[in-house]
Amino acid sequence: MDEYFGFKKRVEEEHGFSFGFDYNALLQVASESLGEDIAAGGVFRAFGQWTLVRRDTGNTGSLVYKVESRHSLGTDIPPKDLGFEIGYAGLTAVTFSDIGWALTNLYWEQRLWNNLVAFVFGVVDTTDYVDTYSLVDPWSDFNNLAFSTDPTIPAPDQGLGAAARILFMDHFYILGGLADANGDPTDSLEGFHTFFEVAEYFSHLEIGWVASYDRRFTDNVHLTAWYVDPRKEMQVPSGWGLAFSMNFLVVETWQPFVRAGYADGGDSLWEGSVSIGLGYHLRRKSDLLALGLNWGRPSKVTFGPGLNDQYTMEVFYRVQLLRVLTLTPDVQIIINPALNPDEDLISVFSIRGRLSF
Repeated sequence: MDEYFGFKKRVEEEHGFSFGFDYNALLQVASESLGEDIAAGGVFRAFGQWTLVRRDTGNTGSLVYKVESRHSLGTDIPPKDLGFEIGYAGLTAVTFSDIGWALTNLYWEQRLWNNLVAFVFGVVDTTDYVDTYSLVDPWSDFNNLAFSTDPTIPAPDQGLGAAARILFMDHFYILGGLADANGDPTDSLEGFHTFFEVAEYFSHLEIGWVASYDRRFTDNVHLTAWYVDPRKEMQVPSGWGLAFSMNFLVVETWQPFVRAGYADGGDSLWEGSVSIGLGYHLRRKSDLLALGLNWGRPSKVTFGPGLNDQYTMEVFYRVQLLRVLTLTPDVQIIINPALNPDEDLISVFSIRGRLSF
């Protein structure tokens, strides 16, 4: 595929347009279940960025897009639904749903003053920039929501929104914004009605430290505050919360992290969460072995009172088989699943593949 990748590079250099495609597939099998115990799903994505303003400077303006097709693969449920089937008050997989075609990104990104200030507006995905860290990517890192974003943050589905980031003193930043709390990536035109007329928003503010802008994901400490308006039609109360995250890349190999979150109201899955973990990069960082441990308390607002705390462990090994192909075996151990009190421990075995080109 050298000619294809060479063509992509020339298009980006000559026209400022970068593009790509990938197909992701996930199979999950649970050791015990109240209903379905197997789920498989696939996601095709087409994405790109067209830099239209001042390409040769630090003050670029770019149009960013992403279109996806999310679907089940021969099973009655997609992986995103497996957690509730086994009685787990959480998600054993985040992005592998069966919503069909969706517009998940279509926004303008503008950088100013040599990238000291940047902002986005349009169809956004808040999980791209709210409470992120180096192992947050559900396509290549952890499957469980406990280690991808945060179950205490009721991040809305993709929809209209805006955010801005200010970097100062080379190491500190402030990031804030709002997004449509009723976002629906399968009906983007309806988003104009829900954003401007329904006007129920998810708002966030983050203050953090980074070792440098280039290492903003690998060496990062931040505190995130959020607030969500009451969603009257969905009968969901307002809510607020805090999330803390700290992770570092040690000797370019080890990636320890500590993350915690608290939620009061809203439609968060959990009201309390603490995660610790470690990633280990192998084969010149092409492969990754990672372990995560989590304590979580399900939200009384979402699930009702009296549920047990849950404990989650996940370990995966991502291997780069080819330039365009990665394969990730994964095991999750769930202790005291809150919605299945008859089971003390449930295992979820996964295999994920990604073809990117």
